[in-house]
Amino acid sequence: MQTATVKWTGSQTFSATSPSGHTIAIDSDRNSNGGPGPMEMLLMALGACTATDVVIILEKKRQPLESLEVICSGERAANPPSVWTKLDVLYRLRGKLDAGAVERAIELSEEKYCSVSATLRKLATLTWRYEILPPIA
Repeated sequence: MQTATVKWTGSQTFSATSPSGHTIAIDSDRNSNGGPGPMEMLLMALGACTATDVVIILEKKRQPLESLEVICSGERAANPPSVWTKLDVLYRLRGKLDAGAVERAIELSEEKYCSVSATLRKLATLTWRYEILPPIA
C-alpha cells in the first residue's frame, strides 16, 4: 500500500508529501491562491499521466516528437461535492509525426494505460483531441 501525507500549515493551506517523498504546497483557498488546489491537481495529474504514456508510445513507434503540451480542461458539478463532470484533453504535439501513430498512442493511453483517466472516466465524460504542429525548421 502506498501512503501520502498531508499536513495542515494554516488557513486552507497544506503540505502534501507523496509516497515517493516529494512535497508540494496545496492551497484550497482560491483567493489566496498560494498553490494549486486539490481539484486542480487532478487536472494536472491527468495531463502528466497521459503525456507520459504518449511520449513512451511514440518513442517506441520511432516517431520524432519535438514537443508535447497537454491541455486539460474541465467542468464541475454545480452542487457539492462538485466533482468533475466533463473533461477535455487537447494534445498539442510538434514534429514530423504520423497522424495514425499519434492517434493510436493517445487511444492506448486513454483506454489502457493512464490510470488517472481510467479513474476520472468513472465520474466524468472524457473527450480528447490533438493537433500536430510542423517541425521547427
